[in-house]
Amino acid sequence: MNLHEYQGKQILSQFGVAVPEGYVAFTPDEAVKVANKIKEKTGTDTWAVKAQIHAGGRGKGGGVKIAKSLDDVKNYAKDILGMQLVTHQTGPEGKKVSKILVEQGIYYPNSNGEIDIKEFYMSVLLNRSTGRNIIMYSREGGMDIEKVAAQTPELIFKEEIDPSTGILPFQARRIAFNLGLSGKAFKEMTKFSMSLYNAYLQSDATLFEINPVFKTSDDLIFAADSKVKLDDDALYRHPEYKDMRDLTEEDATEVEAGKYGLNFVKLDGNVGCMVNGAGLAMATMDIIKLSGGNPANFLDVGGKANAETVEAGFRIILKDPNVKAILINIFGGIVRCDRVAQGVVDAYKSIGNIDIPVIVRLQGTNNVEGKQLIDQSGLEVKGAITLKEAADLVKEVMA
Repeated sequence: MNLHEYQGKQILSQFGVAVPEGYVAFTPDEAVKVANKIKEKTGTDTWAVKAQIHAGGRGKGGGVKIAKSLDDVKNYAKDILGMQLVTHQTGPEGKKVSKILVEQGIYYPNSNGEIDIKEFYMSVLLNRSTGRNIIMYSREGGMDIEKVAAQTPELIFKEEIDPSTGILPFQARRIAFNLGLSGKAFKEMTKFSMSLYNAYLQSDATLFEINPVFKTSDDLIFAADSKVKLDDDALYRHPEYKDMRDLTEEDATEVEAGKYGLNFVKLDGNVGCMVNGAGLAMATMDIIKLSGGNPANFLDVGGKANAETVEAGFRIILKDPNVKAILINIFGGIVRCDRVAQGVVDAYKSIGNIDIPVIVRLQGTNNVEGKQLIDQSGLEVKGAITLKEAADLVKEVMA
């Protein structure tokens, strides 16, 4: 589950990670109100006004502004709220901004009146090749880390964490040393690294990305940004996080599929897929591609597929106007083929006229009974026995 920046910072602060004072706002007037609240708490006379969407690159798209007065806060809030923000992660259609984060400004001078700031990159994630969590970090903060990794990989450091011990103090000190820090900033960074890893672990996250980690002119360390992904399968341990899910930021068909327990991911192709089992789904998409088509989705109805879930899958697939054919590929192990076949028949009767070709391959438990159900229904459905036959039928109907 993806979180907004302000939600990620709420979790970070709960585990002792320093974040700028900030509050979410939904209107320009509310933005001014929270800016005043921040000024009373911190004494700041500058604020960051940030669009809240599930995408990076907001600053380059005009979604992050530095306000030097309350009038600026209000005007920037007016500009950002309601805008269709386009970044390299949203695609050309962009995302509509419905909320903003107003934060204290941290670009302030030190006691000598000097600006001495630094920006770093830091993330915590699982290294799947070793099965261990790693902290990845770099002195090149505020930049696209992919570009840094491609052009100057020597500037990226990694600290692998032993799951039996967690992050150790010497590892946190090594992070601060590799980032070129000393004195107060060194101590603050070691504390920041330990707290960040603890937040990642205790919240059952799959990613914590802070870009930038910010060193202020008086050597304080802040998480100036946050990109947080939580493990959906661990949310039962964190009921307090469930309300953080923003359905408006997710694909509507994927949200609907979740209501029926379907694993659905929308793709850009023209052949709808309905399969049971992730491995079979991947193989089905591969053979569709090899046969000259393009899969329009990943749809796994799971091991408990029945007439209701199959009909729901049909409806979801048919919402995509790019779909020109549907391939149903079921191997009856746990799931019974006759139940799937009944779902196909019920979907036709309930939805009405389905004017695109439907290809069905049923193998395994009760596949004979399933085939009989479809044959006796009078539906114009093409049947296949082998996966190759199903792919050839896809190629035929798409020709």
